[in-house]
Amino acid sequence: MAEKTAMTAIKARPLGKTGAAPSRVGLGGEGVLRTFGKSAAAKAVIDEAVRQGITYFDSARAYAGSEGYYGAYWPFHREERARVFQTSKSASRDREGAIRDLETTLRTMGAEYLDLWQIHDVRTMDDVSEIEREGGALEVFIQAKEEGHVKHIGVTGHHDPDVLTYAIEHWPVDTVLLPVNPVEGAIGGFLDRTLPAARRKGIGVIGMKIMGAGSFLYPELGITPEQLIRYALSWPISVAIVGCKTPEEVKTLAETGRTFTPMSDDEQQRLVAAFKPFARQLAYYRGDLNNK
Repeated sequence: MAEKTAMTAIKARPLGKTGAAPSRVGLGGEGVLRTFGKSAAAKAVIDEAVRQGITYFDSARAYAGSEGYYGAYWPFHREERARVFQTSKSASRDREGAIRDLETTLRTMGAEYLDLWQIHDVRTMDDVSEIEREGGALEVFIQAKEEGHVKHIGVTGHHDPDVLTYAIEHWPVDTVLLPVNPVEGAIGGFLDRTLPAARRKGIGVIGMKIMGAGSFLYPELGITPEQLIRYALSWPISVAIVGCKTPEEVKTLAETGRTFTPMSDDEQQRLVAAFKPFARQLAYYRGDLNNK
């Protein structure tokens, strides 16, 4: 059982029109969770997130042993599970693959339902065509929500803002997961097109790639995890998720969420300016931007 310590709660933000309001920082599915064979370390990270009052937990079929780590944890912490918002994702594009993924996810997690199931990593319009065609994965997501296997459905992407914008404008999704960081502030696309489109539709926005897997950290220049989390939360998003390797990293994430104050426009602009000369190279998750 996670140790319970009195501490100030992490403020919640509404997740679009879902009616859910998870903590404004969440535990990402990367870090130690995207491994195999590190059960003790994964448990320590999940345990600390629960203790700190984080209520948004990210995962995906593609994230190594992530779902299994949760499956080894929640059955022994049922009260905590009832209070949190557990997510996962499927990258299958066809109906049969998506059905298999959902069955596997629920079985691996020991779960009766997911709070959010996301169409994972939509990169191209070919992906879109496969997903939304007759017999595509979108049918399964809609059906899973109707039948109560998942409470909400979403879409994720970090390659092409126009592709992700199409998905949120044309699919009946409740949330979108997209990159929110100073590199994106410099390049444009996700933050000035996709995010506003999501807000117009009342879709919950979840921020990822907050630290670029550590590649955006420059302590010698004062660019710290706390500063990058503050940058993300200063945008109109519901949750900022960060993958953590250790309980200490979880504490930093939680405390930053707990004490968050918005960045001024000047602060944001200075941070973006520091990244701007190298932004296209740093946006590794976008594919080959330099040939576009």
